Amino acid sequence: MKAFKPHLQGLPSYPYKKVEAPIKLDQNESPYDLPAELKQRVLVRLQGLDFNRYPYLHAEDVRERLAAWLGWPMEGLVVAPGSNLLIQALAQASNAVLDTAPSFPHYAFSAKISATPYRAIALGSGFSLPTEALLEAMEAPPGVLFLPNPHAPTARLFAEADIHRLADKAARTGWLLVIDEAYHQFSGTDYAPLARANPSVALLRTFSKAWGLGGVRAGYLLASPEVCNVVQNFVPPFGLPAHTAQILLAVLESPGYVQGIVQTLVAEREKLFQALQKHPTWRVYESQTNFLLVRTPDAAAAYQGLLRQGILVRRQDHYPGLEGCIRVSVGTPQENQRLLEAAFSLAEVPHA
Repeated sequence: MKAFKPHLQGLPSYPYKKVEAPIKLDQNESPYDLPAELKQRVLVRLQGLDFNRYPYLHAEDVRERLAAWLGWPMEGLVVAPGSNLLIQALAQASNAVLDTAPSFPHYAFSAKISATPYRAIALGSGFSLPTEALLEAMEAPPGVLFLPNPHAPTARLFAEADIHRLADKAARTGWLLVIDEAYHQFSGTDYAPLARANPSVALLRTFSKAWGLGGVRAGYLLASPEVCNVVQNFVPPFGLPAHTAQILLAVLESPGYVQGIVQTLVAEREKLFQALQKHPTWRVYESQTNFLLVRTPDAAAAYQGLLRQGILVRRQDHYPGLEGCIRVSVGTPQENQRLLEAAFSLAEVPHA
């Protein structure tokens, strides 16, 4: 270990352990695969791909198509095999990382492996955004503020006025506000106009959630050309595999399927929320994502009880302020019904 940087010694790995179960509701994936016709078109593209040739240096083919679809300049786009890699690149490049607590753990993990100074400010009552404390923290020498909105893991959507205050502060102080919009399709929000008007704002987006491409691993950054030039240097050349590019090009030709899936999942989310409000011992929080945060008397017992019935969820009780909490992804109608039956059976209360 002497060959490695000292700060890496003893650093824990990313907190996830794969568990198999018939009903998988633990990773906020889409429960729906690509439509069959679209998947067939992907396979035709892959059949014609030269596997012996390198892909584009910086995913220029995907960036061009994505820029046209978004109405965004191509030089303000970075595409990578997963938005996690872009988070890591931003943390590596920045002077400091500012975060909320609890939050998506990869922000802190990326800062720590990069030896970038890291600070997290606790969410307020009801998981409210600690706007004043964040504004005060941005008086320090500038760095990157990561802000998932809708928020993970709480599923809360922050007020637009607060986001604009942070963006204005970033513009005045040199900070970069990175709004992680991984779940924005489920809330109907879009901060592209803010990022277009304010070069101190960048957006992270993913193909893993609403697009149903979690297994493909692809995400992108929308930012000023100056920010993208820096981040692109942290993404390895030829970093987006050729087969990934072909899948993305195919779905960008026919993106309409996403809206139908989002509408279905939002409707199912609301059904789950209404039903779980009647649970005698669990408290479910409102959500603007494709998952629900649920506070239980005992997260370990709830997790194991659901797993015994073939349903895998995610424990969140290791986060500050989330004692007793589990996270439940929205599944298909059949999966959601099984979840409700199992949840109410744990309380030994018949579910109507």
